[in-house]
Amino acid sequence: MVMIIPTVSVALYLTYKLRDSTTELLHNLAVCCWILANSVWMTGEFYANDGYRPYATVFFISGLLLVAYFYLFAQHKKTQD
Repeated sequence: MVMIIPTVSVALYLTYKLRDSTTELLHNLAVCCWILANSVWMTGEFYANDGYRPYATVFFISGLLLVAYFYLFAQHKKTQD
């Protein structure tokens, strides 16, 4: 539980530093979402009798949508330019 804050902080820092590239930005945002999802899920398992799973699902789906957007639209647009 103690490592949630440093892990999320490093992920957000890397996302900020690499924001100039659409590829890096979207993939790093997805990683941030997945780390947050795992953190929320883990916290729910420990303290809320698995009551936070719906909140974790939102983060998981957000990460999946970011990667899907990249591979369906952003990468396609980049190859056409």
